Amino acid sequence: MNSFSNNPQTMRLHTSCILAAAIALHAAWADTPRFDRVFGSHMVLPHGKNILVSGTAAPNREITVTFGNTALKTKTDSKGKWSVTLPPMPPCATGQTLAAVQNGDSAKLEDVLVGEVWLASGQSNMLFRLNQTTTAKEDIAASGDDQLRLLNNVPQAHTNNAPYSAKDFDAVTTDNFYKGQWAASSPATSGPMTAVGYYFGKKLREGLGIPVGIIHSSLGGSEIAAWIPRQVINANNSFRTLRGNHWLDSPLISDWVRGRARKNISPRLNQGSPDHPYKPAFLYESGIAWTTALPITGVIWYQGESDAEIIDNAQNSMLLKTMISSWRKAFRNPEMPFVMIQLPRINDPSKIRAGWPEFREMQDAVAKTVPKVYSVNTIDLGSTNSDVHPPFKRPVGERAGNTALNKVYGKKIPCEGPALKAFKPSGSNILVQLDQAAGLTTTDGKEPAQFEIAGTDGTYHPAVAEIINRKGNTAVIRLSSPEVKSPKHARYCWNRFVTPNLVNGNQLPARPFRTDEPVLKK
Repeated sequence: MNSFSNNPQTMRLHTSCILAAAIALHAAWADTPRFDRVFGSHMVLPHGKNILVSGTAAPNREITVTFGNTALKTKTDSKGKWSVTLPPMPPCATGQTLAAVQNGDSAKLEDVLVGEVWLASGQSNMLFRLNQTTTAKEDIAASGDDQLRLLNNVPQAHTNNAPYSAKDFDAVTTDNFYKGQWAASSPATSGPMTAVGYYFGKKLREGLGIPVGIIHSSLGGSEIAAWIPRQVINANNSFRTLRGNHWLDSPLISDWVRGRARKNISPRLNQGSPDHPYKPAFLYESGIAWTTALPITGVIWYQGESDAEIIDNAQNSMLLKTMISSWRKAFRNPEMPFVMIQLPRINDPSKIRAGWPEFREMQDAVAKTVPKVYSVNTIDLGSTNSDVHPPFKRPVGERAGNTALNKVYGKKIPCEGPALKAFKPSGSNILVQLDQAAGLTTTDGKEPAQFEIAGTDGTYHPAVAEIINRKGNTAVIRLSSPEVKSPKHARYCWNRFVTPNLVNGNQLPARPFRTDEPVLKK
């Protein structure tokens, strides 16, 4: 027996047989029908829309795809790719099987619902998990909802303050960076999910009463450029510094982002242009591109802490608008709603946070000038210390959900606080008119706080504020200061950290503003 097993010729024969068997097994597995990545058991298919369902199987052969009472036949191409289009369907809370069958082999996705589907994305405050929140224990315990489905794409590498290991580099590829699968919301599955995305989905479930699916792809510290498609970057000369390794010196990307990326990829910086999560287009390609087959309803977006380091409203507006338009094109929906979380307050005096007031202003300006983009005011939330990750996420997600219910679905649910409508200098005073101001009041019974006024010298001073007129949905506030004899401009909550008290009758906070804001190009 030993002489047989040690015979070189016999060993070579055994090795050849094993190799041939492995190749045959792989070929057979590759030819088995499979669905593309975004499709999975326990998912939600969008209702009321044509749905392109796709996958792979043996090349140049007929394949049949079934869902409910629908059966569609097609033929795979020479590379084994196939696709069919499911017709519009009404919402359905009963799980059904989505199957692809070819020559007796099949792929089956079980427990598939039909309803609303949204994408949640951004940076660390979107990545922030439900199990990290202030109310984690009670909210996770109450998270069982078979009609709320979650696709939580978990990053396989992060951007900690250290050089990447070989394992990290292996994870930073477009195919390997995110891992996730569809699941019904339950105490066993909800904890690792984006908290803001979860609360948003829960609010939609309450308001719509049909199945809701939330797809989540985000990453801490990420800048807007990482979420813009490569073809857009390559086609736009304004983005030439984002190409190749030039991005590590690009003025379109903040010092913090570029510095952290350099440190992470330092072991391979001399080997061309190594991938990094913050590399322009990387996060779009790894976390968004493969989801675009689904005709989702819209996007909930929480991002800006990294880009706000660069105090340039025109530049940041251009980046944000480009990302929004490119995603709308990718999802084949030119008016796909974007519900955007405005940066909250933060009690951090460091230079990196100095541009938060301007960034909030830019977010509001984009929402005013780009159709179906909505800015969710969270100025009264956020941190009372320097923590950039405020843990109380429930009201953030709920406000975003109420905004979608009102603006996207037409539900009569309050979602807006008081906002600047007009202003008028009046002698030693300046009058500020607010809309969305029915029932205007303060949360503490004191005079409205956080107002400032300035004269022709542009120097702002704290103002005494008095509500002098309430009429319907509007109200007027009179501002004055002994330091400003003839005020010309006013501003409200114009600081990185504020303690606002002005709300309307729905207890929604007034929106930050300045009357001397620069005009951004549409």
